[in-house]
Amino acid sequence: MAYWLFKSEPSTWSWQDQMNKGGPEQWDGVRNYQARNNMRLMKVGELGFFYHSVNEKQVVGIVRVAAACHPDTTTDDARWECVDVEAVEPLASPVTLDQIKAEPALSEMVLVKNSRLSVQPVTEAEWNQVCQMGGLGS
Repeated sequence: MAYWLFKSEPSTWSWQDQMNKGGPEQWDGVRNYQARNNMRLMKVGELGFFYHSVNEKQVVGIVRVAAACHPDTTTDDARWECVDVEAVEPLASPVTLDQIKAEPALSEMVLVKNSRLSVQPVTEAEWNQVCQMGGLGS
């Protein structure tokens, strides 16, 4: 199984919005080719971190890919696609970007190396480390 990280500005779509949805929601509005290509690689059932960007800069929850990559319905431009995700569970304790950067085991994480990428892969070791830091079993 592959793991992912999905970044969102809380003022646009927050973890609370995702949980309140009560089911899958398309991860739309992505206009970066690398992020789109990452979504093209996703399989239904894979897990991802939900990351609040901008002011908070922290992993706050876990989502599951609920639908494979498909056209983004927020645009008529066929280049842009997205997956659907659904909330799985919140982290017991959010994990901040500063905490991630301070953890040597996470020094190669895409979030550390390319923090602007809105949809990014996470290795299994990184996944387990962040889950542990956030108070979840791996």
